Amino acid sequence: FDDAGINAWAGRWISAGFDALETMLAADEARGDFCHGGAPTLADVYLVPQVESARRFGVELARWPCIGAVDAACDRLEAFRRAAPALQPDAP
Repeated sequence: FDDAGINAWAGRWISAGFDALETMLAADEARGDFCHGGAPTLADVYLVPQVESARRFGVELARWPCIGAVDAACDRLEAFRRAAPALQPDAP
């Protein structure tokens, strides 16, 4: 596949997962800033890399506002910022 084909394939599966997660996050009245409350959990640790993959494959994130809000909350924490893929020693 060319880059467009790869992006379309990855975008399809990222979108399917994000559609399901967005529904769950939107329905959780006690969610808070993170996936499960007011502090990060393992769910957030797994979500942030998926958001980064979505960006890498050109997936438009605006249709998932809850996921975007969780990602922004995580980005306000130094530990998440320091763990960003672009900051790792093996980053291109």
